[in-house]
Amino acid sequence: MADSAEQATPSGGTAASERAHTLRMTLVVIALAAGFAFVPRATQSCGKATGTEEAPDFTASVVANPLDPKRPTITMSALRGHPVVLDFWATWCGPCQAEAPIVNGLAQRFKDKGLVVIGVNTSDAEGLAARYAVKKGLSFPIVYDEGNAIANRYKVDNLPTLIVVSKDGKMVAVRHGVTSDADLERLVRQVL
Repeated sequence: MADSAEQATPSGGTAASERAHTLRMTLVVIALAAGFAFVPRATQSCGKATGTEEAPDFTASVVANPLDPKRPTITMSALRGHPVVLDFWATWCGPCQAEAPIVNGLAQRFKDKGLVVIGVNTSDAEGLAARYAVKKGLSFPIVYDEGNAIANRYKVDNLPTLIVVSKDGKMVAVRHGVTSDADLERLVRQVL
């Protein structure tokens, strides 16, 4: 009689080979999950901001939560005198979805200190951002980046990307991947 570990299974393999295959696949999934968890954290401090580089100007249509209901656009240069956080994101981006409540909480905590948070919906289909903002309860202004023009100006090639801009319009920090609430707060406190 054959050992039970060597018995044929309905798929044609042995039970031992199927267990080995399952173990290999489990290890691959764990390795991928670890990569997705640690790579953004390892590279998030790899921003290109020097603190001397001027934040590129742009004007974009507000698609959710306008700063002023009478003005349907936001112009970056008009925000001089305020620290600004630009949050580049898309509705299809899982890490962006994870970071959205962090950014929203930060916007609420520091709005009375003059912080302006602008969500820049990029690399996405037009019309999705407004519905997403309502569904997720986002309260900060969101602009639509038509044709990825703003992302290109800021050299954003990874989502999510956060850019912190000082009151005098200089880019002081760039974070790729999900940024923790504590790290983002630390960056914002430096420019308040």
